[in-house]
Amino acid sequence: MKSHNLDRIDIAILSQLQENNRIANQALAAEVGLSPPACLQRVKRLRDSGIILKEVAVLDPRLAGHGLQLIVSIEMERDRRDIYRAFSETLQDAREVTQCYEVTGEMDFILLVSVRDIRAYEQFIDRVLHSNVNIRKFHTSIAIRTVKFETALDLQADSE
Repeated sequence: MKSHNLDRIDIAILSQLQENNRIANQALAAEVGLSPPACLQRVKRLRDSGIILKEVAVLDPRLAGHGLQLIVSIEMERDRRDIYRAFSETLQDAREVTQCYEVTGEMDFILLVSVRDIRAYEQFIDRVLHSNVNIRKFHTSIAIRTVKFETALDLQADSE
């Protein structure tokens, strides 16, 4: 994936959109010091280039009925690209998995899983983890409280 050179206006636009992607174009243009048409063109370019991946609503899992947030570490049976790729593809269909990272170290994958309750997690384990013969072992940690959750990237630090 190619890194993009962001100038200070791009960074200002992205910083504003990370805080509120529903900001009106005129208000955004005023915040970053551009005319509305120039601002709209910049935002379109940032979307088209793939820097802006999605524009979504961030939900409170507990208020949305997902009472359990789990961190699942997975060790695969063998260290092979085809096994990793097949497991990654399986996870695309597992709606309980909100994030998945292939990692270095003792474990091969870290999953963030969000479910309604322990019964829903047991069903996920049976359907996705126990059914995969390439998983050697997995370890589950239950999140008891959210200490920090942030979706915005610190673009200022990258530009200095």
